[in-house]
Amino acid sequence: MMRAIEPMSLPDLAPAAVPEWRPEFRWVDPRILLVDDAYQRGLSSRSVSLIRRVVGQWSFAAFKPPVVVDVEGSLHVVDGQHTAIAAASHPEIVTIPVMVIEAAAANARADAFVRHNRDRIAVTPMHLHHAMVLAGDEDAQTIAQVCERAGATILRHPPNGRYRVGDTMAVGSIRSLVERRHAMGARRVLQLCVEAGLAPIAAGHIKAVERLLFAKEYAGTISEATIKAALGDLSRIERDAARFAAEHRVPIWRGLASVIFQGRGRRNG
Repeated sequence: MMRAIEPMSLPDLAPAAVPEWRPEFRWVDPRILLVDDAYQRGLSSRSVSLIRRVVGQWSFAAFKPPVVVDVEGSLHVVDGQHTAIAAASHPEIVTIPVMVIEAAAANARADAFVRHNRDRIAVTPMHLHHAMVLAGDEDAQTIAQVCERAGATILRHPPNGRYRVGDTMAVGSIRSLVERRHAMGARRVLQLCVEAGLAPIAAGHIKAVERLLFAKEYAGTISEATIKAALGDLSRIERDAARFAAEHRVPIWRGLASVIFQGRGRRNG
């Protein structure tokens, strides 16, 4: 389904004045670009991982031109330093397009940096998952197949009303589950959550059920029927799990697994 870009009616908003200047696009050598450390962050381990991924998977179809300011002939990067560094690090990239804006003063450039990083809607992991499925990513398609066969649904966004049984936004946890337990094991965990009537299936539920089914101290000693029955009384079980987690200083999902295994939720009724 295609959706046209249409203007919105904003009667309570006074539009800002539009300056006469317009951004200019230039093709430049990324190695001539400069980054002002006064307001931009340095490179972290995540930055290095991102740059490595961009270099290794370079595609102009996924390229966003860095935003720069011409300061007395020098081009200062306002947004997109990771892209610029990746381009400079790629042996076959000689020039890249950049968008040149006006921001003569240092505080104006810092303000532009803030607005580029603040005034945006982040892509959620759920939206990214669905896009990756459509793009043909094998891992994302495996996750989609596992969920479909287990009766679980990865939502694109939180529902306006109530969650339905099997709904989940825990795409990161499901991805990790598939990596650890492969498709069959992941399907077993998710299907048990669905059959228990969980709405939604949260990350903690997935981790607790996985622990009960596969951890050495639990595997084979508790039936799926017992787990399912306990999860069916989740509101009371979760209170016990929170208490157990606080007492033993462990994550709540581990408390949930322990409470289900010990049958404390049933005995404390």
